[in-house]
Amino acid sequence: MSNTNNDPQSPANGQNRAIYVVYALAAPPEQVWRALTEPELLEQWLFPNDIVPQVDHPFSFRTTPAPGFDGTIRCEVRAVVPHLYLVYSWNSGPVQTVVNFTLDAPTDGSTRLTLLHTGFGPKDGAIYDLLEKGWRVRSGGLLQEVVASLQDTAAGN
Repeated sequence: MSNTNNDPQSPANGQNRAIYVVYALAAPPEQVWRALTEPELLEQWLFPNDIVPQVDHPFSFRTTPAPGFDGTIRCEVRAVVPHLYLVYSWNSGPVQTVVNFTLDAPTDGSTRLTLLHTGFGPKDGAIYDLLEKGWRVRSGGLLQEVVASLQDTAAGN
Protein backbone atom coordinates (compact mmCIF):
# COMPACT_ATOMS: atom_id res chain seq x y z
CA MET A 1 0.00 0.00 0.00
CA SER A 2 1.25 3.45 -0.77
CA ASN A 3 -0.09 6.57 0.84
CA THR A 4 0.17 10.13 -0.31
CA ASN A 5 0.63 12.20 2.83
CA ASN A 6 -0.28 15.56 1.33
CA ASP A 7 -3.79 15.67 0.00
CA PRO A 8 -4.41 17.64 -3.21
CA GLN A 9 -6.82 19.96 -1.40
CA SER A 10 -4.83 20.71 1.74
CA PRO A 11 -6.32 23.38 3.96
CA ALA A 12 -5.20 26.95 3.67
CA ASN A 13 -6.25 29.36 6.39
CA GLY A 14 -9.18 27.29 7.66
CA GLN A 15 -10.67 26.24 4.33
CA ASN A 16 -12.22 22.82 3.80
CA ARG A 17 -9.95 19.79 3.84
CA ALA A 18 -9.98 16.38 2.19
CA ILE A 19 -8.37 13.05 2.98
CA TYR A 20 -6.50 11.62 0.01
CA VAL A 21 -5.06 8.10 0.12
CA VAL A 22 -3.83 5.80 -2.64
CA TYR A 23 -3.81 2.05 -2.05
CA ALA A 24 -1.72 -0.17 -4.35
CA LEU A 25 -3.48 -3.56 -4.27
CA ALA A 26 -2.21 -6.77 -5.81
CA ALA A 27 -5.58 -7.83 -7.18
CA PRO A 28 -7.73 -7.03 -10.21
CA PRO A 29 -10.45 -4.36 -9.93
CA GLU A 30 -13.21 -6.99 -9.82
CA GLN A 31 -11.89 -8.32 -6.51
CA VAL A 32 -11.23 -4.87 -5.05
CA TRP A 33 -14.77 -3.90 -6.06
CA ARG A 34 -16.11 -6.82 -4.04
CA ALA A 35 -14.23 -5.55 -0.96
CA LEU A 36 -15.89 -2.14 -1.44
CA THR A 37 -19.44 -3.30 -2.12
CA GLU A 38 -20.16 -6.65 -0.45
CA PRO A 39 -21.30 -6.04 3.14
CA GLU A 40 -19.47 -9.02 4.64
CA LEU A 41 -16.16 -8.08 2.98
CA LEU A 42 -16.53 -4.36 3.65
CA GLU A 43 -17.12 -5.14 7.33
CA GLN A 44 -13.80 -7.00 7.50
CA TRP A 45 -11.81 -3.85 6.76
CA LEU A 46 -14.15 -1.01 7.75
CA PHE A 47 -17.37 -1.44 9.81
CA PRO A 48 -20.54 -3.57 9.91
CA ASN A 49 -22.86 -2.19 7.22
CA ASP A 50 -25.79 -2.79 4.92
CA ILE A 51 -24.42 -1.33 1.69
CA VAL A 52 -26.06 -2.02 -1.66
CA PRO A 53 -24.18 -0.47 -4.59
CA GLN A 54 -27.23 1.25 -6.10
CA VAL A 55 -27.57 5.00 -6.60
CA ASP A 56 -29.81 6.62 -3.95
CA HIS A 57 -29.63 3.56 -1.68
CA PRO A 58 -29.36 4.63 1.98
CA PHE A 59 -27.15 2.48 4.18
CA SER A 60 -25.23 2.76 7.42
CA PHE A 61 -21.99 1.79 9.06
CA ARG A 62 -22.13 0.82 12.73
CA THR A 63 -19.29 1.36 15.15
CA THR A 64 -18.69 2.09 18.82
CA PRO A 65 -20.68 5.05 20.17
CA ALA A 66 -18.80 7.94 21.76
CA PRO A 67 -19.89 11.14 23.51
CA GLY A 68 -21.95 13.11 20.98
CA PHE A 69 -21.93 10.20 18.49
CA ASP A 70 -24.44 7.33 18.47
CA GLY A 71 -22.10 4.98 16.60
CA THR A 72 -24.03 5.13 13.33
CA ILE A 73 -22.61 6.64 10.15
CA ARG A 74 -25.50 7.36 7.81
CA CYS A 75 -24.68 7.09 4.13
CA GLU A 76 -26.32 7.19 0.75
CA VAL A 77 -24.85 5.90 -2.50
CA ARG A 78 -24.45 8.80 -4.91
CA ALA A 79 -22.66 7.26 -7.90
CA VAL A 80 -21.72 3.76 -9.03
CA VAL A 81 -19.84 2.46 -12.03
CA PRO A 82 -18.88 -1.15 -11.22
CA HIS A 83 -15.14 -1.76 -11.06
CA LEU A 84 -14.43 1.95 -11.73
CA TYR A 85 -15.85 4.16 -8.99
CA LEU A 86 -18.14 4.37 -5.99
CA VAL A 87 -19.29 7.56 -4.26
CA TYR A 88 -21.37 7.87 -1.10
CA SER A 89 -22.27 10.45 1.52
CA TRP A 90 -20.78 9.93 5.01
CA ASN A 91 -22.81 11.61 7.76
CA SER A 92 -21.76 11.18 11.37
CA GLY A 93 -23.29 13.66 13.77
CA PRO A 94 -22.73 17.21 12.57
CA VAL A 95 -20.05 16.15 10.05
CA GLN A 96 -21.48 15.80 6.52
CA THR A 97 -18.86 14.51 4.06
CA VAL A 98 -18.49 12.48 0.86
CA VAL A 99 -16.34 9.40 0.20
CA ASN A 100 -15.09 8.75 -3.35
CA PHE A 101 -13.34 5.54 -4.41
CA THR A 102 -11.76 5.36 -7.87
CA LEU A 103 -10.24 2.14 -9.22
CA ASP A 104 -7.52 2.21 -11.87
CA ALA A 105 -6.11 -0.96 -13.38
CA PRO A 106 -2.51 -0.95 -14.58
CA THR A 107 -1.69 -3.70 -17.07
CA ASP A 108 -0.10 -5.95 -14.41
CA GLY A 109 -3.38 -7.23 -12.89
CA SER A 110 -3.19 -4.96 -9.85
CA THR A 111 -5.47 -2.10 -8.82
CA ARG A 112 -4.71 1.45 -7.79
CA LEU A 113 -7.53 2.43 -5.45
CA THR A 114 -7.80 6.15 -4.73
CA LEU A 115 -9.82 7.36 -1.76
CA LEU A 116 -10.89 11.00 -1.60
CA HIS A 117 -12.94 11.86 1.51
CA THR A 118 -14.12 15.47 1.12
CA GLY A 119 -16.14 18.08 2.97
CA PHE A 120 -14.31 18.59 6.26
CA GLY A 121 -14.76 22.12 7.51
CA PRO A 122 -12.51 24.18 9.77
CA LYS A 123 -14.37 22.98 12.90
CA ASP A 124 -14.07 19.28 11.98
CA GLY A 125 -10.42 18.94 13.03
CA ALA A 126 -10.83 16.13 15.56
CA ILE A 127 -12.99 13.94 13.31
CA TYR A 128 -10.75 14.71 10.33
CA ASP A 129 -7.68 13.58 12.30
CA LEU A 130 -9.42 10.41 13.47
CA LEU A 131 -10.67 9.45 10.00
CA GLU A 132 -7.44 10.41 8.28
CA LYS A 133 -5.48 8.06 10.54
CA GLY A 134 -8.12 5.34 10.15
CA TRP A 135 -8.10 5.47 6.34
CA ARG A 136 -4.28 5.51 6.17
CA VAL A 137 -3.32 3.03 8.85
CA ARG A 138 -6.10 0.76 10.06
CA SER A 139 -8.31 0.44 6.98
CA GLY A 140 -5.45 0.25 4.49
CA GLY A 141 -3.82 -2.72 6.18
CA LEU A 142 -7.10 -4.56 6.65
CA LEU A 143 -8.13 -3.87 3.06
CA GLN A 144 -4.87 -5.44 1.88
CA GLU A 145 -5.70 -8.56 3.92
CA VAL A 146 -9.26 -8.84 2.56
CA VAL A 147 -8.11 -8.44 -1.04
CA ALA A 148 -5.31 -10.99 -0.48
CA SER A 149 -7.84 -13.49 0.88
CA LEU A 150 -9.91 -13.04 -2.28
CA GLN A 151 -6.78 -13.66 -4.36
CA ASP A 152 -6.11 -16.86 -2.40
CA THR A 153 -9.71 -18.02 -2.92
CA ALA A 154 -9.53 -17.26 -6.66
CA ALA A 155 -6.29 -19.22 -6.92
CA GLY A 156 -7.86 -22.19 -5.12
CA ASN A 157 -5.61 -21.98 -2.05
